[in-house]
Amino acid sequence: MKPDVTGELIARGRAAMREFASASQERLDEAVTALAWSLYKPDNARAFAELAVEVTGLGDVASKIIKNQRKTFGTLRDLMRVKSTGIIEELPEKGLVKYAKPVGVVAAVTPATNPSATPVNKAMMAIKGGNAVIIAPSPLAWSATSATVEAMRAELSKIAAPRDLVQILPQPVTRESTAQLMGAADLVVVTGSQNNVRRAYSSGKPAIGVGAGNVPVIIDASADLDDAAEKICASKIFDNSTSCSSENSLIIVDEIYESALAALVRAGGYLASEEEGRAIVEVLWREGKLNRDIIARDAAVLAQAFGLGGDAKSAKFFMVEETGIGPDHPLSDEKLSLVLTLYRAKDFTQAKRIGAEILDHLGKGHSIGIHTQNMHHARELAEEIDVVRVLVNQAHTFGNGGGFDNGLPFTLSMGCGTWQGNSITDNLNYRCFLNITHLVTTIPEDKPGENELFGGYWEKYGK
Repeated sequence: MKPDVTGELIARGRAAMREFASASQERLDEAVTALAWSLYKPDNARAFAELAVEVTGLGDVASKIIKNQRKTFGTLRDLMRVKSTGIIEELPEKGLVKYAKPVGVVAAVTPATNPSATPVNKAMMAIKGGNAVIIAPSPLAWSATSATVEAMRAELSKIAAPRDLVQILPQPVTRESTAQLMGAADLVVVTGSQNNVRRAYSSGKPAIGVGAGNVPVIIDASADLDDAAEKICASKIFDNSTSCSSENSLIIVDEIYESALAALVRAGGYLASEEEGRAIVEVLWREGKLNRDIIARDAAVLAQAFGLGGDAKSAKFFMVEETGIGPDHPLSDEKLSLVLTLYRAKDFTQAKRIGAEILDHLGKGHSIGIHTQNMHHARELAEEIDVVRVLVNQAHTFGNGGGFDNGLPFTLSMGCGTWQGNSITDNLNYRCFLNITHLVTTIPEDKPGENELFGGYWEKYGK
């Protein structure tokens, strides 16, 4: 990409921001709604889902339609309920008034797995704060993301808002062109490749990156097994397991192991024999890396590729038993496929340990789930495991990025905290795209006496 192309994109983004600088909250919300409608519109949701699968070969159309609409609708719900310009908070008791202002032109790096939903999701959050956004898509997904960006731009034109609030890097998208955009933007937000996340942190600009997922989920002795199995199945098979929030390992306590397996089989799972498990590993990994020809494929395609017959041909997902964790045990990794690793734990204490070891190997900070009726066990996970999210009795893929029945904000980008080298321990949300000015006025003096602050220490240790 020629050096002046990035400069031109940035200049057009800044010009669009200036044109939109006086936008009221109502006007900003109208623009956000326009972006949402560009993807939520049923014809578009289907067309972009079909294009995504056609272009990338990843996932399935039905799931992507749901994702395009559900994530967009949920994000719109969240954004319509908050203020993002002018005074957004007043704290008279502290003498503080907070004003929201744009962060500037945002470079938004998006993955091949979500070539429409993620760009729209990020654009909605950015424009909510009055920013402009330039999408840097996966090269594999450029044509799908480009069509999505054009739809957003067309919808902005419909409401007489600047089209250049949303732009896309032109082809060919390369490591160099993406890095150039990162270095020129005011804020970099990366979802997808951990290589891109590291490059964003090295760009010299403020950057928000998210971590890799490798979700372990515990099935506890008190779990409703059929409910757990149905939720795990629905979550695992969604979009052929392309989500970073998809279950990758199940840790089942010994007391209910066989019953849980039976429930998982009833839900559509196929339990591979030891020999079949070895064949699955040999096909799924090539030279230590996931086989690009196999990941995110339909179950029937996998059954054939794995050489599985009989009941496997009608299965929705495949289960392989494992005992090891780490580099020599690839099944303990994220699989991006309809393959689920099973671990057997003698009790909940061991299940916790296995979950922590899996995350320490890959996915630390991201999330863990549990199916249980014992909330004490759920709280133990929250207290002891280094993760941002602990989901209880939920289909992980549908709950981790925000749900209508939990309080997490809707997003397609999950921060993992310093545990995975990220700057946020939250779901990416609109506040990540705001600068805040604090108006500070005096209040009655709030200065305690020395004894109030040091008295306990002096009493215990002396002066």
